[in-house]
Amino acid sequence: METTRHVTATVYVVHDGAVALHEHDGLGKWLPPGGHVDRDELPHEAGLREVREETGLDPELVADTDNIGSPTVEPLPKPQHFQLADVNVHDEFVGHQHVDAVYYARADSRTIDPADGEQPADAWRWFTLDEIDENESLLDPDVAEIGRRAIETVSQ
Repeated sequence: METTRHVTATVYVVHDGAVALHEHDGLGKWLPPGGHVDRDELPHEAGLREVREETGLDPELVADTDNIGSPTVEPLPKPQHFQLADVNVHDEFVGHQHVDAVYYARADSRTIDPADGEQPADAWRWFTLDEIDENESLLDPDVAEIGRRAIETVSQ
């Protein structure tokens, strides 16, 4: 069987020392905003679009960009992490994976106002470093660690 892979983008949004996570209704996990990269999008654009749709926030990406380019090459914001996530596993066979570009971003408020059709605002929670530690059993290890790193990086 062939494994299907989709390119996705995830953004850990930070404001005032806390990261926004929501309890995903389909997966039952606490996750940052993110989703599939559309055919006409670049990964960082998709990540920011997903943040706007899911939270109503319009954050500023915190990412380095190389200064190497040419008339036909444009440098793009670098993801902080690049991951392969198993999404659909059956009897030790992985049927679906996400190739995920993970970014950090800075928001100017904590007001969550999702677009129609998205999970409601009360599904979202802002986790400080201490709250990540206190609720680590609720979070996948990668989400907890990347949440910590995003807070530390954006808060500098």
